Amino acid sequence: MKPRYETVVFKSHKNGFYTFTIDNDVDMVFEEIHPQILMRFDLKNDKSLINKVFHLAYSESIVDDEDDLIIYRIEYLELINSN
Repeated sequence: MKPRYETVVFKSHKNGFYTFTIDNDVDMVFEEIHPQILMRFDLKNDKSLINKVFHLAYSESIVDDEDDLIIYRIEYLELINSN
């Protein structure tokens, strides 16, 4: 599946899940993140990244067709404001 692109605000990392708010004030929870992103951004521990604006690309994987379980994975993340 083709990646989707969004401008997002980082909100939290809890219990292995990354929460970002997308443009229309909807929280989106990501279960997976590309390992190279974690080498650039310590989203688990760096509290200064909370409420920062990023460009984000993500993919969707359907894990269970019967229950419509979808896993969201962050493929690309770029900080666009550091204030």
